Amino acid sequence: MERDVTGLRLSGLMACAVAALLLAAQRADADGLLAGLYRIEQSPIVDGIAAPVQRSMRCLTAEAVADLDKTFSPVSRTTNSACERTEHDLTAQRLKWRLQCTGQLNMDIAGEFVFDTERYTATLSTEASMAGQVMHRSRVTIEAQRVGDCP
Repeated sequence: MERDVTGLRLSGLMACAVAALLLAAQRADADGLLAGLYRIEQSPIVDGIAAPVQRSMRCLTAEAVADLDKTFSPVSRTTNSACERTEHDLTAQRLKWRLQCTGQLNMDIAGEFVFDTERYTATLSTEASMAGQVMHRSRVTIEAQRVGDCP
């Protein structure tokens, strides 16, 4: 009888170990952020004036969290301006970048994201100028929390 109990105890321990390994593998594959549905709150300040908080939901797929750089870096789509990435730093827990555009409208856009398994925060700053005159400044802070699996 003891032999069966020991066998059951070992089976239970093995099942727990396998479950722990699978969970660890899922978290490691996420590179610092798990896939899923995220509730996002954006708090913008535009030209020194706080704008209303914007709330939204976003599904981050396994592919999106596997490439945090592509998911959270800006894509330059400018007309009459040339853009250059002047700063870029990526780890599993953090992404920091800066994009500077020059031309008809000069823009300096900087972002920093901090990833923590089921949560991320970010700060995005933008300054636009024309002919040496600042036309627009904004700063957006973002807080996102995983609320479950994607639908």
